[in-house]
Amino acid sequence: MNTLRNQDTTKHDYGHALLVAGAHGHVGCAILAARAALRSGCGLLTVHLPERCVDPMQAAFPEAMVSIDPSPVIFTTPPQHLDRYAAIAVGPGLGTDSATSEALHQLLTACCMLRPASLTSELPAANCQLLTACCPLILDADALNILAMHREWLPLAQGAVVTPHAREYQRLFGDLNPAEAAVKYHLTIVSKAHRTQVCSPDGSVYVNNTGNAGMATAGSGDVLTGILLGMLCSNHLHASVYDIVCKAVEIHGKIGDLAIEKQSESSLIASDLVDNLRFVSTDITEY
Repeated sequence: MNTLRNQDTTKHDYGHALLVAGAHGHVGCAILAARAALRSGCGLLTVHLPERCVDPMQAAFPEAMVSIDPSPVIFTTPPQHLDRYAAIAVGPGLGTDSATSEALHQLLTACCMLRPASLTSELPAANCQLLTACCPLILDADALNILAMHREWLPLAQGAVVTPHAREYQRLFGDLNPAEAAVKYHLTIVSKAHRTQVCSPDGSVYVNNTGNAGMATAGSGDVLTGILLGMLCSNHLHASVYDIVCKAVEIHGKIGDLAIEKQSESSLIASDLVDNLRFVSTDITEY
């Protein structure tokens, strides 16, 4: 598919994304999410990494810029100047060390400061889209595992897009169904399953029908995080966060379906998903 952009544009017109991901021994999660983010339309990408993860990232994916954590092995310090980013994703491969937990708390607190003062938890749930749009925040993987250990921090995450699989969801929300949890906690919830649901804080629910069993493989969720980051970052026409998330989930399944047109389900790996992103449009204006 050859989708034409406005020819009078530069990379700065498509947003600067921040990905906070990876720990020593888990840099692959960050690489997969980073590749998917740039394949999904953002103009610039910075990945915040521990020092020992920098060389593997730059060797595997030279298009990404890096921000280097003071720790050589884990995430301990949020990047500065968060206001320069159009969207932020946090979580793949971070681990749950106590220093990482504290750094996530600091980052969530800093993201709250980016919101206009008028947007508070007292607003109706429908206004949560405004809160999210101030700087879309995606929380995945170990960011969700840390939140589950500190559920008192959930108010700091209001307005975020969260992407739990079944076990992560259970730890975070217990027996509450996703639609109810999205409204109660002012979140856009991507409940990952065979038929992934996207639930909005205003009560809207979308059930995705793309994808296949071959996508039940390590790193598939990291690719989805990257797609969400890239599409939310490049949202220069200001479509709703909910609409973009629904399309990102659909595209994630679609690239899995494209992959098994050429290979078996059992052979599919997450890198195959990223490779197939080049064949679909992630431009929200086309949907």
